[in-house]
Amino acid sequence: MSHKLQVGEMKAKYLTDKEIWGHFNYIFSSKSKNSTTYKFVLIKSILENLYNFNEKLEINYSTLFASFAKIYWNLVIHHNLNQINMTGKKAEVQKILLAVQSKYQIPNTLVFDKLSEELQVEIINKVKRKCKVNVMGAIYGDTACTIYDFDNQKEQLKLNSTFFSFMQRFQRVLNYLTNYHLALFLEKFNEKGDTTNLLLKVENVSRRSSLDQFYQVLSSYYNGKCFYCGKVIRKQHAHVDHFIPWSFVQADQLWNLVIACSACNLSKNDKLASKIFLEEIVDRNDKLLSIPELRKREDMQVYTSNKLKDLYHYSRENGFSDIWTPKKIIV
Repeated sequence: MSHKLQVGEMKAKYLTDKEIWGHFNYIFSSKSKNSTTYKFVLIKSILENLYNFNEKLEINYSTLFASFAKIYWNLVIHHNLNQINMTGKKAEVQKILLAVQSKYQIPNTLVFDKLSEELQVEIINKVKRKCKVNVMGAIYGDTACTIYDFDNQKEQLKLNSTFFSFMQRFQRVLNYLTNYHLALFLEKFNEKGDTTNLLLKVENVSRRSSLDQFYQVLSSYYNGKCFYCGKVIRKQHAHVDHFIPWSFVQADQLWNLVIACSACNLSKNDKLASKIFLEEIVDRNDKLLSIPELRKREDMQVYTSNKLKDLYHYSRENGFSDIWTPKKIIV
């Protein structure tokens, strides 16, 4: 009954890649009691937040379940997909979200990021309370109590360092596997679409609807030029770009975002920028950290230059081999 645990301590500090693959294979297999999509969504949430863990590899529940609630909202409300393997039944988190939707008369077309900040916090807190009981102990048990420490009273999770390294190195594969098995599960218990159609929905549930809020922050601290080519750009032609591609990071972090001209943004697309820009963004982030109001931001508090450099390295290991440079750099 590991899913009922309030506290869990890791029973092994070191595991081989083979052992960790074995644990993930078990979670994805029919042997694991996947009666709902909880386990898949928790893995997705951890992968989204790999670079929000602090130096002790700890993360608070509020950050983790912000991703969890967003993914579920977009699956349940936006795409109207059932999350449990019993006809006529609904998963507990599903019930919470449907109740919120009914209470506030929210249309299905509204994705999570379009909800008011107050309503997002309300949903996250309700989801977090339910998941303390139903979710935290489940993957802990499926991995023979090795993947993380967790404490429901402190609302904190500490990831095993070997799992953390493994998830960095195989992040792209794990994202795909998690999305694929989540789509397979949904296909069995929903009448809407085949695996391919559902996979597209699952892959897009984490996408932020707009990066405008980041533009407002970044535009105050850049010199009006494209980060990549140096061309002076007007506001209407300025884009916010993920320096490390979003398809790898799957999260919006200020330290990984730059302002680019439309030509560079479209040309770069899903490619990794040349390493010469890595040092430039590290220097840029050092300048951002010198500004007190930005240093207090949650995403900047967990940032280190080594974390960004590791992320660049791991993105190469995960198959981002197309290195992009702008056609012309204006000095």
